[in-house]
Amino acid sequence: MKIAFAALAGLAAVIGASGAAHAAAPFYLHDGDRVVMYGDSITDQRLYTLYTEEFVTTRFPKLKIDWINAGWSGDRVIGGGGGTADVRVQRDVLAYKPTVVTIMLGMNDGFYKAFDQRAYDMYTTGYGHIVDTIKAGDPGVRFTFIQPSPYDDVTRPVTFDGGYNSVLLRFSDYIKDLGAKEKQTVTDFNTPMAAMLTKAKTTDTALAQRIIPDRVHPGPGGHFVMAEALLKTWNAPGVVSSVTIDAGKKSVEHSENTTVAKLAVTDTIAWDQTDNALPMPLDLRDPTTALAINSSDFVSALNQQTLMVSGAPAAKYELKIDDKSVGSFTKEQLASGVNLATLTTPMSTQALRVAGLAKSHSDIQNRRWRSVQVPMADEKDADLRKPTDDLITALNTREASIVASMRAMAQPTPHHFTLTPAP
Repeated sequence: MKIAFAALAGLAAVIGASGAAHAAAPFYLHDGDRVVMYGDSITDQRLYTLYTEEFVTTRFPKLKIDWINAGWSGDRVIGGGGGTADVRVQRDVLAYKPTVVTIMLGMNDGFYKAFDQRAYDMYTTGYGHIVDTIKAGDPGVRFTFIQPSPYDDVTRPVTFDGGYNSVLLRFSDYIKDLGAKEKQTVTDFNTPMAAMLTKAKTTDTALAQRIIPDRVHPGPGGHFVMAEALLKTWNAPGVVSSVTIDAGKKSVEHSENTTVAKLAVTDTIAWDQTDNALPMPLDLRDPTTALAINSSDFVSALNQQTLMVSGAPAAKYELKIDDKSVGSFTKEQLASGVNLATLTTPMSTQALRVAGLAKSHSDIQNRRWRSVQVPMADEKDADLRKPTDDLITALNTREASIVASMRAMAQPTPHHFTLTPAP
């Protein structure tokens, strides 16, 4: 038995070391990266792409990363309304000189019917061609291949034996194998989305059907779950900040990704705190969005801004940040920990402002690309070309200004915390 226990202890040490190594894995994106997100209408919705940008901007405010959405509704691996895949790759991907390219295609490639070998062969050949073309144009690019998001066969009955999502899962297997072959990152959108839909269905079947209202295009809640899957693949940290205070000892016992100063403990517990990041801005006022997020592990996995206070003598306290009330908590709640990321705080308000600027950035970029650049790409008339070029320059300048404001808004700000005994 001693040998068995020793072996188990050794195994536990290995597992613990492995977990620690995984937790310490560096974030996938680097300062100066330019990310092009290529895909069909689900990418063209500009939501999971936007939420990913918001997260990275608020969690890593010192990183300067450029984001380009290159989704086009109806696209397949051969292309679509925006041109052939060869045209799209040259004009909408390589022209931006990306360092990172994400690709999500497949929803339209199965033709919304039972598995067809010819469609599968066209998909695998076409997807591989896109990857090879990008590699030829930019050999150093890093890829994230995204397995197709699900067709909702979870909250509604299937329309044929096996359902359409089973076809997308066959496509997903190819993406997984391609990632291993190419030694590139692979993200699974299908599995976490299906799990979320399954849980949401047990909570509220009718509302769960609105998460992907047409069975193809997710609403905001679904896009948050897809963004979570992508961010997890990129080793995104779950902690915004973490502070543990022992009021009895009048000491800061632990702090992570933040600086705590000027702790003073009398009847009131007060301190200054400057976090290195902001919480992910989540607007849960829409019940469908709230159902999707609450049916996932988004908050527990990626949005932890923890305050823990032990040894507080009073039974209940009011928490204020910068003299604004955040909420009232019992000493037991404070001792077990409060996740500030789920509350309305000066930090979450700041993060929402970042999100607003990110949305403006996405809008102006899309307007320039789809309304000016693409329609006028083949224009040879100099009289028409000149005002077009001037307009593109003006839009570029405006976009750069918005991005600068967004990055400035994301920078850390000091805050004053007080816990005052409450009746």
